[in-house]
Amino acid sequence: MAFGGIDNTRFGVSTFPTDYGIQPVALARAVEERGFDSLFFPEHTHIPASRATPFPGGGELPKAYWHAHDPFVALSACAAVTERICLGTGICLVIERDPITLAKEIASLDMISGGRAIIGIGAGWNREEMENHGANYRHRWAITREKVLAMREIWNNDAAEFHGEHVNFDPIWSYPKPLQENGPPIWIGANSKWVFERIADYADGWMPIGGLGSGNMDRLQEAMAAKGRRVEDLDLALFGAPPDADQLAGRIGQGFDHVIFGLPAAPADTVLPLLDRYAAVVAEVKARA
Repeated sequence: MAFGGIDNTRFGVSTFPTDYGIQPVALARAVEERGFDSLFFPEHTHIPASRATPFPGGGELPKAYWHAHDPFVALSACAAVTERICLGTGICLVIERDPITLAKEIASLDMISGGRAIIGIGAGWNREEMENHGANYRHRWAITREKVLAMREIWNNDAAEFHGEHVNFDPIWSYPKPLQENGPPIWIGANSKWVFERIADYADGWMPIGGLGSGNMDRLQEAMAAKGRRVEDLDLALFGAPPDADQLAGRIGQGFDHVIFGLPAAPADTVLPLLDRYAAVVAEVKARA
């Protein structure tokens, strides 16, 4: 990570790839053609019709949450029609997935894309959605941690095994292995007071929405130092980046080295003009370097 280094900053976009919006292949081509560096897709396998868990963003839950493609299917399609951009999950709900299957999906995406995968992860917010998968909401972060550690064992060992409280398996063979050493980078998407210890423990980056927040860089520094790690070795990705050159310059000065703009789940005639607008903002930011 390069603190305050616009020359080293990467710029990307994220969106829900839905059945009613611009399709992933068309979007990926447009993103790469406009010089962006990355494309991120979130996931929800479904949304329980009860709607018992309120939307953290307030108001009604956008319908994109239950109309989205599977992110790994969509990102694999994107890999086939692009050569340069990184392809990421923002975020993957690890808690809802089997770690052996997920390890293979991620490794396959990394190989098919030529080592361009980034895996943003989270534990999720919708209790009923998790419980439909048999997941324990109360222990969601402990389970997520073990699943990530188990996947790294699979990626890095011929005969991999893992024995934890929530994940347990004897030696297995699983290929392909990711092209990236130690597997694709794992970025945690969360803003709680516990996120810093989690990042320091088992992650390669942090992807907060909107910004760092007061004192959070100091907390991250302390947590990393306690694990013998350096913040400079992390990826810091700003999700929901403001499309304003002045504000972006300030965020990059804070230490963000990857800036991701949000796109609506909408048809091409809405999304492509926004992409052009974001590309113009990026060009203005780079011109100041």
